[in-house]
Amino acid sequence: MSRAIPFRPVRLWSAARSTPRLARPQSHLQSTRNVSSHTSASAPRPHPHRLALQLGGAAALSLLSYYYLSNRVKLDEIVDDPSPPTPVGEGLIPFGEVQKHNTPEDCWVVINGKVYDLTEFATSGHPGGAAPIQRVAGRDASAIFNPLHPPEQSRTVSTRARAAQGDLGEKEQEREISLAEIIGLPDFDAAAKVKLTGKAWAYMSSGATDQCSLDLNRHSWNSVLFRPRILIDVDVVDTSTKMLGHSTELPFFISPAGMAGLAHPIAERGLARAAGQAGVIQMVSTNASAPLAEIVGSKTRPDQTFFMQLYVDRNRSKSEKLLETINELGMKAIFVTVDAHAPGKREADERSRAEIEVASGISGGKIATDSKGGGIGRSVGGFIDPKLSWKDIEWLRKHTKLPIGLKGVQSVEDAKKAAAMGIEAIYLSNHGGRALDTAPPSLYTLMEINKLAPEVLEKCEIYLDGGIRRGTDVVKALCLGAKGVGLGRPFLYSLTYGPEGVSHAIEILRDEIQTTMRLLGVNRIDQLGPHLLNTRPLESQILDQLPKNDPFK
Repeated sequence: MSRAIPFRPVRLWSAARSTPRLARPQSHLQSTRNVSSHTSASAPRPHPHRLALQLGGAAALSLLSYYYLSNRVKLDEIVDDPSPPTPVGEGLIPFGEVQKHNTPEDCWVVINGKVYDLTEFATSGHPGGAAPIQRVAGRDASAIFNPLHPPEQSRTVSTRARAAQGDLGEKEQEREISLAEIIGLPDFDAAAKVKLTGKAWAYMSSGATDQCSLDLNRHSWNSVLFRPRILIDVDVVDTSTKMLGHSTELPFFISPAGMAGLAHPIAERGLARAAGQAGVIQMVSTNASAPLAEIVGSKTRPDQTFFMQLYVDRNRSKSEKLLETINELGMKAIFVTVDAHAPGKREADERSRAEIEVASGISGGKIATDSKGGGIGRSVGGFIDPKLSWKDIEWLRKHTKLPIGLKGVQSVEDAKKAAAMGIEAIYLSNHGGRALDTAPPSLYTLMEINKLAPEVLEKCEIYLDGGIRRGTDVVKALCLGAKGVGLGRPFLYSLTYGPEGVSHAIEILRDEIQTTMRLLGVNRIDQLGPHLLNTRPLESQILDQLPKNDPFK
């Protein structure tokens, strides 16, 4: 297993001696990284901190000032640990545990593969003051420490630091879940929370403000009931279909969730490999971690289909250049996101500071922290053009001959307008509950289209996402006229296990869809329809008629 930010588990070092004191054995760390527990035995050389204590007064101040001003390293120069995964020995601490000790009152720091509790040393023993240490609390500070200190000076730190005696052993540790234990997509949620960094989990799992739309997305599917038919030969079930004329073995696709590199270093390349092997379509995000050419180049079959999600850039020339690349790479459709004129307020994402700088391999958007917080979604989406309007459909048509879909449609009125303008695909979505909180689940919008504008289903293809976690959810959407559905978070979470995890997630869904079709009494996708559903429990949530006065017409 590799991780998006592959920090090492490390040994706990004692304040009283220069040999590692092992924490309680952690049997669940077999797939994380290992590091040596040994340091150089050579005698320490004179160091400015020690000389300063000997000199005292003005001489000490001058020496330390010169040393710090001439050698200061910026926090954003911290880099990932490139070492390959190896088995872990007994007593190693996972980096997730280190991250929990990230306050001035409880300050653990990783230096060259070892954990130090610098809570007391930061305030009473560090010549540079507490701030430089507290800024890297719960993080790997090797890239900052090493240029300022000779290698053997790490032993000086260990003799001044208070050991975290028993801290790890007294806390209940979350057990890492093996891939073989995962039998449903919801299982990936708990597994990913353990495997991801705190920041990555906050970014992927969070919704906007009170997360009402996020919750409704999931629960709405359970309110629609099936009406199964019996005594039908369902020995053979065919789950294949077509999306915008392109064949797919399953009626779902990988949604364009950005920054997959936070889940695994292989990023969207791993999604592409698994999608090709399973014969499903991948929709690539403009905020993908990997370069677009590398993602498409990771295909595992010559006829593999890729769709592209497009955020229109404020600098239109950049989007035009991206459209040119999309055309050259042979991608098959473009879905323009239309519900992100401003980033949603995702509070869990904002509260968590970024451990490292990560940038999109396509848009160039970077993770950063500012006065509003450390939101990945907001900081990487600053390039998106808030002036995007209906008239820009004509601009898009000038730069591509590919089918165009609109991603983020949330009302019947806009669905009707898009169909009237000749848009080939309508993608119903509330951005996974991450944009406008209390916006309707896509299921509600699909039901309203069926009730108030059924002609839209004949004019263009309908896709949707939002809260889909089961094969039953996929089949319900198809019964209501959707051509296919997208899943974002489940595939990001499964990617924490690499391409094998994504393949496992796809096969779980394949089995659930086949089982649902058999139990409903159907053999093919085209046999699904509203006659197999009871939507009455949700009817009270659906409009009876469209507003008479629409100022947006």
